[in-house]
Amino acid sequence: MNIRRSAAVVAAVAVLGGAAAPAMAASPAPTPSQALPSGLYGTADPTYDGVWRQSLALLAQHTAGVKPADKAVDWLTGQQCASGAFAPFRAEPAKPCDAKTMTDTNQTAAAVQALTALGGHGAVVTKAVTWLKSVQNKDGGWGYVAGGASDANSTSVVVGALAAAGEKPAAVTKDGKSPADALLKLALPCAQGGAFAFQPDKSGKLAANADATAAGVVGLLGKGLVTGAGAQAAAVCKDARTPAQAAANGAAYLAKTMAKDGHLTSAMPGATPQPDYGNTADAVVALAAQGGAAQAAKPLAWLEKNSAGWAEQSGPAAYAQLIFAAHTAGADPRHFGGQDLVAGLNATGPAPQAAETKDAEKDEKKDDDSPFGVWWFVGVCLVAGIGAGFLISGRKGRTK
Repeated sequence: MNIRRSAAVVAAVAVLGGAAAPAMAASPAPTPSQALPSGLYGTADPTYDGVWRQSLALLAQHTAGVKPADKAVDWLTGQQCASGAFAPFRAEPAKPCDAKTMTDTNQTAAAVQALTALGGHGAVVTKAVTWLKSVQNKDGGWGYVAGGASDANSTSVVVGALAAAGEKPAAVTKDGKSPADALLKLALPCAQGGAFAFQPDKSGKLAANADATAAGVVGLLGKGLVTGAGAQAAAVCKDARTPAQAAANGAAYLAKTMAKDGHLTSAMPGATPQPDYGNTADAVVALAAQGGAAQAAKPLAWLEKNSAGWAEQSGPAAYAQLIFAAHTAGADPRHFGGQDLVAGLNATGPAPQAAETKDAEKDEKKDDDSPFGVWWFVGVCLVAGIGAGFLISGRKGRTK
């Protein structure tokens, strides 16, 4: 549920072997002579994450009270295939999808969450949800690509889509198995920390994965990318196989892992360990969604202090992740450790239609407090010939 989508693609290839590779090669990357669509957020190559980052951007704007630009929403809906699935990026949306078009559950589920929140896209959402249901695995979960082995991250983001669209995830089953059944199979016992694995390895063993754990917690709670703070049982690991207890176990693992430094650490093979900002943001969402804002206070404070450079460098999905973390933990994304996440996000794509709700309310209150009032001002403008209307616009910034 962060900018790990490229890593998820790699994981899908590792599991499926050569089956997924041709599909990935089929989606052409933009070249310097091929300008990116004006409605797209971010300037990086969208071949593998275009719909994902666009969905997160629009959902984060909506969460922050910002109305996205029409062309940004139109770009997203235009990426849907006739099957209902979404491809990460189609340079020629008017051209029908074919067998070589790479579609996946993550892009599709993220688009469902964004478009449901925005409203007015019932037909698009219905087709996407129908497709997601059609590619559910027999264990109740979903893989990154249709037919791929179920993983915690993909299953969780689909659960979020189902919940957003008004479905009851527990009632969406295949061969009698629900998404919760798939996630519980990926949960480790307390003797191994209570974490979640991304997938079993080739021998069937499970290995703790912090990113998958954050996803597993949110998925078992039946939540999506945007959720409020929860009030579940304390994050204490107990050997129980109910969804609620498994979620608490995962939260306990995350809290323990971040207890010393306040953040998760990236451990890519051969690379020097370094702070993992995106997964830490996901962990904040998981901790707050499971046990309340206080449970996420330490990693949230770390993000407020350290995430500005990462967000600016990484672009729209990074800003969105931080906005989701702030929202769930009760922080103000416009005053997040000295940075305005909303302005930063807005600057990565087409200017939104409306200013942030809170700013509009403040401006309105200032007018009300004036000894003359807004109508006096309008009258003066009319007399002067300037015009009767005025526009309150949002803040603008610059990022990649």
